[in-house]
Amino acid sequence: MILRQFYIDGPGCLSYLVGCEHHGLAMVVDPDRHVDKYLELAEKLDLEIIGVVDTHLHTDHVSGNTELADVTGAEIFLPEAAEATLEHSPLAAGDVLEIGNVRLTVLPTPGHTPESISLLVWDVTRGEEPFAVLTGDTLRVGDVGRPDASQPAELEGLARQLYHSVFHTLAELPDSTIVYPGHATGGSCGKGGGSIRLSTIGYEKRTSPIFSLRDEAAFVEFVTTQLPERPANHDRLRDLNRRGAPIVGVVEPEPLPLQDAVHYLARGAALVDTRPKAAFKEKHPHGAVHLELGPTISKRAGYVFYPEETIVLLLDSPEDYETAFWELARVGYDNIVGYLEGGMRTWEAAGFPVAAGDVEDVSPKTAYEIVQNGSHAQFIDVRERWEYRQAHPPGVTLIPLGELPSRLNELDPDRPVVIICNSGNRSQTAAGILGQNGFRKVYNVLDGIVGWMQQGLPVEQGD
Repeated sequence: MILRQFYIDGPGCLSYLVGCEHHGLAMVVDPDRHVDKYLELAEKLDLEIIGVVDTHLHTDHVSGNTELADVTGAEIFLPEAAEATLEHSPLAAGDVLEIGNVRLTVLPTPGHTPESISLLVWDVTRGEEPFAVLTGDTLRVGDVGRPDASQPAELEGLARQLYHSVFHTLAELPDSTIVYPGHATGGSCGKGGGSIRLSTIGYEKRTSPIFSLRDEAAFVEFVTTQLPERPANHDRLRDLNRRGAPIVGVVEPEPLPLQDAVHYLARGAALVDTRPKAAFKEKHPHGAVHLELGPTISKRAGYVFYPEETIVLLLDSPEDYETAFWELARVGYDNIVGYLEGGMRTWEAAGFPVAAGDVEDVSPKTAYEIVQNGSHAQFIDVRERWEYRQAHPPGVTLIPLGELPSRLNELDPDRPVVIICNSGNRSQTAAGILGQNGFRKVYNVLDGIVGWMQQGLPVEQGD
């Protein structure tokens, strides 16, 4: 039997290749859109990928099911309750998928989403008990999936379904059953969890704070409060996965001469600068959005761009193109027309407007002085409401990051804006949104509210 786990840093997504080496067959579970890694492993192990299974309609990334099916001819499987419209075979409770000597049995575990399933993994040559369970985003190590991922209006009802999935379904499995979740640390599909990427049912029952909440009301309260921000593209990604994502195929670098890049920009395309932060601060095209190429770019993009937005990339090196493409395509932004040939040097040589330091990192003490010295700066907190209630600077206005694009009209682009979050990461994303929308001066508070309190600056609690 073969069971290999794949991890994507940043969003924290986990996917799996499950196979039988004796029969040379495999299926991929919860694949992300960049499918080369599955194909390379299958070729290395001489396996034929015959099926692609998603445990639910993902809301934080685009499934690679259509991509894999196009390359391999594999059959796509989705939960029956997903009501998906792409060509697929629906899975219902108790259905069995045969992979040679390996079997996957469908176990309905709704709560994270209404259609969520888990997959019991059986090695028929080893015994009569399941070897493992692929829990999707229902159960994570030390955590569960957030119940508002798909239908925020039905939060409490989904939370109650999640309770029953955890305590009346998964907890009933043998303690020795290995738990392979759909997420580890990172991403926006849960509240917490650690960096460990597998566990057992018995260990989770003994040690996870989730399993200490045996009272249903206490469980529901826990999983429905203090949730991380919900990116604006969650609903769009869920709908895209219901329809089936368009096939990308082979990605080739697409250099754009300056005149072509300007053509797209003049028609509303976003210019995304993926260079390191130091290079962006030194100089960048006026109006460019800074999304530094790295583990967090996929997550941050969901707060910045509108659906179907056309994107022109500004790269540190042409070799970065494929990585940047897949990081954005992973979260549904695949209308990338190319990268600016010659980069910043070409832009400057043509005499186009250049900005420097539009977003300035400042210490909490400096931010406090800016707000207090009569500069008429606008002070906004982009954390979630529950975080704001715990502690916030006096006079700050709460605009959670997920709401910022729709509330820009509440801010004056001609006045300075000071942005604070918990540690300085979300505020950097917020600064990119403001920069894209013509705000002239933006200050990002380094170390966020944590640094603010460590420096002894005043805070308030409550609303």
